[in-house]
Amino acid sequence: MILLIKLILAHLVGDFLFQPYNWVKEKEREKLASPKLYLHVLIHLLLYFLVVWDFSIWYIPVIISATHLIIDGLKLSLQTEKTKRLFFFIDQLLHFAVIFAVCFFLINSNLAIKFPPQSLLFITGAFFLTTPTSVMIKMIISVYKPHTEIEKDESLDNAGKYIGILERLLVFVFIVSGHWEGVGFLIAAKSIFRFSDLTASKDRKLTEYILIGTLLSFGIAILTAIICNSLLFSFVI
Repeated sequence: MILLIKLILAHLVGDFLFQPYNWVKEKEREKLASPKLYLHVLIHLLLYFLVVWDFSIWYIPVIISATHLIIDGLKLSLQTEKTKRLFFFIDQLLHFAVIFAVCFFLINSNLAIKFPPQSLLFITGAFFLTTPTSVMIKMIISVYKPHTEIEKDESLDNAGKYIGILERLLVFVFIVSGHWEGVGFLIAAKSIFRFSDLTASKDRKLTEYILIGTLLSFGIAILTAIICNSLLFSFVI
């Protein structure tokens, strides 16, 4: 279990934290000819070695990184503008499938645990709720482009993204600490602050768009916290 969490954390960091948006656009434009593709895979390889920290099983990072290159290469070669959203989720699903498969076959390996597994579990869950979840939600609701009367200059850059990250982290903290009432407080507070904007816009599509994004954000945060609490028992027992 600890090996699985380490590898998932390394994947999330490599795919979402250490991969700038301009790298993604360059890879989509140049495909297999893009140097950023191979630099991206190299970063993954280094991260996997870092979290495993055992060169006697060097083949684990190599296998996962090699398949990462193959999966990303196929995605870049086959996806179109219309299928980009679908291929994003297929791509992530395949990456996680490889990590799960590696852990399944190496479940009896005696890797030294150099970090408390409970802490690592919660760090992984919290990190997943930052940029990775923001990208996921953006991809899910990208088919909707509601009109808004609010000018771009009237809104802070990336404000929605950071608000979403903060609310998900707060939901995560409330649930893992056993304070579900805090989640209700957050939902009520956000509803109050958003009410004036939605009333002013008089746009039903914008209201539905914000509602979908909010429910996805809270839903993913709640599910992640529940999963982390459930997995915690496997370390305690």
